[in-house]
Amino acid sequence: MTPAAPAPPAPPAVTVIGIGADGWPGLPDAARAALLGAQVVIGGGRQLELLPPSCTGERVPWPSPLRPAVPGLLAAHRGSRIAVLASGDPMFYGIGRALAETLGPDALHVLPHPSSVSYACARIGWPLEDTEVVTLVGRPAARLAAALHHGRRVLVLSAGADTPAEVAALLRDRGFGPSRLRVLEQLGSVDETCTEGTADTWAHPPGDALNVVAVDCARAPGALRLGAVPGLPDEAYENDGQLTKRHIRAATLATLAPAPGELLWDIGGGSGSIAIEWLRTHPSCRAITVERDPVRAERIARNADRLGVPALRVVTGRAPASLAGLPAPDAVFIGGGLTAPGLLDACWAALPDGGRLVANTVTLESEALLAGWHRRHGGGLARLAVAHAVPVGGFTGWRQGMPVTQWSVTKNPTSPAVTPGDNA
Repeated sequence: MTPAAPAPPAPPAVTVIGIGADGWPGLPDAARAALLGAQVVIGGGRQLELLPPSCTGERVPWPSPLRPAVPGLLAAHRGSRIAVLASGDPMFYGIGRALAETLGPDALHVLPHPSSVSYACARIGWPLEDTEVVTLVGRPAARLAAALHHGRRVLVLSAGADTPAEVAALLRDRGFGPSRLRVLEQLGSVDETCTEGTADTWAHPPGDALNVVAVDCARAPGALRLGAVPGLPDEAYENDGQLTKRHIRAATLATLAPAPGELLWDIGGGSGSIAIEWLRTHPSCRAITVERDPVRAERIARNADRLGVPALRVVTGRAPASLAGLPAPDAVFIGGGLTAPGLLDACWAALPDGGRLVANTVTLESEALLAGWHRRHGGGLARLAVAHAVPVGGFTGWRQGMPVTQWSVTKNPTSPAVTPGDNA
């Protein structure tokens, strides 16, 4: 008996169509056919207005806020031929991501259009692969600070007409006032324009809401230089002395070994330096810092904002009680409060197999505690010491900082379970 042929795959439920500022004339035949045959067309108000009367499907504007409305809106039109309009490339900071996560990628047929980034690079002659892109759509402008390095080229996806002025103000505040700015509006349309200036002298009034800001980064003379790897200058942080110093911080981040997408718990945040530099290693990294002192917690948030990682979540409270309900970490750093009853137990229990824990201390009491955990759970113990050259009369000598004892360990299925008294 001949086996039955496999059923053909179900057709995509939704066609996602990228559209540019040039509207209907700029669409290829396949995109036009999908829109002409759609029973329902969902998109932003501006995008829907670009369609001709021959597109007779019901036009449904996205509500605000958009993301929570996606599942319900799609469910309300299930069974209809649905087309969704998106600006440029739907899979590049567009609605395509939300649709793929809601329906699954197999339920989508995506017809991309050139993105505003592609248009901008084409207009000003920047190689796309060498250009960093930062979106400020629905995100704080402080995110741009992490991308600022002398000589780099950055494209900023604007949230609206006021974004160019916000970018210029941030550049001035972060020591990049000499940077050249070009604001490209209505890219791809007959009304395309480009406005140019520097952040220091930017006085242009708000223009079109549909714009991209191109930044040629130039650091002002004397401005603090921030590198791309952990170990930022101590002067980069507002602090009251509770700061993991530069060289110890760099060694600690190397031991924590952040990877894209991972989540860090930073316990005893102090000035937030460990969590902040964890986040700066990759845009997809996440971090939660726990600090019991409200004044320090506010200072951590200011440091995170200034150094370009405003997404740092600051929890004000005492650990371990304040750890309850937090998402499971990939790594934990304990920089303070090691002797708090149950703290190490709670952090160890929260770590999944393969998770890392790093703890630093300068006191004998906490050092003894870490030595006990090292005996039971393995890992590595290290003592980190840094000396700095200082004037000694008319000469120069070494001043030794307090040595830091560091325990680092990776949890694995063979690690001994925590038993009562492990924190003693």
